[in-house]
Amino acid sequence: MADKIKLSDLNKTLADYGVEALQGVSIEGDIEIEIDAGAGGVGPLFAYYFGQEVAQIAVQLVKFARTMGYPVDALLAPAAVAQAVSPAPADVAAAAKAIPEWKVASSLAAAKFQVGTDSSWKFPIQEVTLGATKADGGSRGHALKIGGEKALPFFFDAAMPNKPLVTMDVFDTPIGMAKAVKMHYEDVINSPGEWAKKAVKQFGADMVTVHLISTDPLLKDTPAKEAAKTVEEVLQAVDVPICIGGSGNPDKDPDVLTAAAEVAQGERALIASANLNMDWERIGKACVDNGHVCLAWTQLEINSQKELNRKLMKVAGVPRESIVMDPTTAALAYGMDFAYTNMERIRLGALKGDEELTFPMSSGTTNAWGVRESWMVRSPNKEDSDWGDRMLRGPIWEILTGFSLAMAGVDIFMMMHPQAVAYLHEITQSLMGLIEAQTPDTANWIKMEV
Repeated sequence: MADKIKLSDLNKTLADYGVEALQGVSIEGDIEIEIDAGAGGVGPLFAYYFGQEVAQIAVQLVKFARTMGYPVDALLAPAAVAQAVSPAPADVAAAAKAIPEWKVASSLAAAKFQVGTDSSWKFPIQEVTLGATKADGGSRGHALKIGGEKALPFFFDAAMPNKPLVTMDVFDTPIGMAKAVKMHYEDVINSPGEWAKKAVKQFGADMVTVHLISTDPLLKDTPAKEAAKTVEEVLQAVDVPICIGGSGNPDKDPDVLTAAAEVAQGERALIASANLNMDWERIGKACVDNGHVCLAWTQLEINSQKELNRKLMKVAGVPRESIVMDPTTAALAYGMDFAYTNMERIRLGALKGDEELTFPMSSGTTNAWGVRESWMVRSPNKEDSDWGDRMLRGPIWEILTGFSLAMAGVDIFMMMHPQAVAYLHEITQSLMGLIEAQTPDTANWIKMEV
């Protein structure tokens, strides 16, 4: 015999065998009631559904009692039995009518959407200036500002004083790139100066980031002073603010970034970057001594970011107005939720008064090109569906990575694909009301070209 049986099944079984009555039979057991968890939780609506279940059990017990030969028909009118098994209300509104004291549904119906403000956002993000003009001791044609927000991006609480910026990548030696990106730089890939010029004049970059990756001991192991000449070349080629990065080698980068900071003295460049795994103090002091902004890079860990920011200020002496954070960018679908949440927590903590986090943020958005979906021709798994045109997939991957993190509070984006740069500019500036958003012809979406 089964451990459990429904009363309805027991009644049906007896009926199937033609049993009209039982005598001298004792049935013992416990009754279990199943309540739908979506029925509204504890409260009037829960009580309604609970009562419905009990009523259905009562009906089955009546049927069973009748089978046992007990004269139940004389006790219950047919109308009462029918009412006990009537269906539940079709929706919440019907439930509210069935239970007059339950007023939630009517309250929701009358509610209106209103834009409010968050009173806990009392502390502004530090404003940071990038680039120095001749009047300020540099040679840039203009300076740019980031930060200064008093709310999350694009919120009604407070207008964003400075628009998000895009800095396009330039490398001091040719690197492997996805075809969709490389095709735009093949004519300048051997000249960092011309590469930077194209990024600014043709592709609309707000800044350029020169990566001195040839200094890596595993590549060319270019000496720091020789690599610094590339920085001079880029400074002469364009007059926008620049960012200077090393190779990522923790032993070599302090030498490289110090030399680069010296040749760019007074230009207020963004030096990328100081992190806890290398001589952050030396890099921070190089920024202070030569008038630059220090990029504080950590790996998706808010407490490490606080620690590094604190050390740069208190030990290396970097002023608050010369720090930008890079909490690490994970590309779309490759930890994007983690990166977004980390950045959003940082920004919320800053707005609520955490002085170790009140700095602008930078995103290495080009990390989007490191995921296989952005550059591979097709999936390595034969069972997968067609991934579509990779010449479109890559830019879209970079756009969505950048835009997602813009919503978390990122102020400056390091990017590569010209179309991705154009779209991110358009999206963020239209959200700020600086340009009029383009409304697509959705009526003819089937014929639209991407």
